[in-house]
Amino acid sequence: MLLDFLLNLDGKILLFIQEYLRFPWLTGVMRFITSLGDGGIIWIVLAAVFICTKRYRKTGTAMAVALLIGYLVTNLILKNLVMRVRPYDAIAGLQALIGPLRDSSFPSGHATSSIAAGFVVLRGSPRYIGIPAFVLAVLICLSRLYLGVHYPTDVLAGALIGLFAAFSAKYVVKT
Repeated sequence: MLLDFLLNLDGKILLFIQEYLRFPWLTGVMRFITSLGDGGIIWIVLAAVFICTKRYRKTGTAMAVALLIGYLVTNLILKNLVMRVRPYDAIAGLQALIGPLRDSSFPSGHATSSIAAGFVVLRGSPRYIGIPAFVLAVLICLSRLYLGVHYPTDVLAGALIGLFAAFSAKYVVKT
């Protein structure tokens, strides 16, 4: 009963976004934002930069650990267990603005890596670095909905896994 409600709500939210929130000028911006999260590349590069600086070495290490935990949980375990079909293949009338993508939809790897790394940066660096990093993380999450490649519950689950990964990494690295 609850699962049916959530699945129905997921579809309605995506169709609402497609109908009322997509604009030609915004589509290019969202494609660019989502591309920053492809393979976690922006976060991997940022972690490497932090690791190379003495002041932020622990933060960079925690980012790398959080990214690894998130990858293991999301991409290696859950995506292969759940194997959820992408929304553009399941919701009549929904058009993805990128793709097609090869892996499963649940949970969102972009959301996992972005929230994992973004939260570590938010908590482990000055506000002028942490806040923009976390805002970028949230924008990457939202871009997945805008582009029609993830259900809202995929992004929410990915974000929660990302938070789990961030807290776990901060504990392991002792930042």
